[in-house]
Amino acid sequence: MAQNFRRYTSNAVGATPVAVYSPDSYDAIVGISLSNILSTAITVSCYINDGSNNIYLVKDAPIPTGGALQVLDGGAKFVVQNLDVVYVKSSDASSCDVWVSAVDAIST
Repeated sequence: MAQNFRRYTSNAVGATPVAVYSPDSYDAIVGISLSNILSTAITVSCYINDGSNNIYLVKDAPIPTGGALQVLDGGAKFVVQNLDVVYVKSSDASSCDVWVSAVDAIST
């Protein structure tokens, strides 16, 4: 199987949840980094909707001024399946930059 390395970004995410990643027709291994772009502290949430439920990876986690957060401790990765959607929201408007790294396998 071939592997594809992909990255996705979202700038200035705010209080309305934003879909930051969804695999098209494959499963993927994903890591997410969130960065505070304001001069004040914010809180962020990241969750996956599996088609029926919102499953939080982190909820209302604080990010100090100039700080960043890897969604799972130590940069651990997680599996996102076909049709899952990853969302991010912040406590403040236009306050969080998002970087998603994904590796998917495609049959050859």
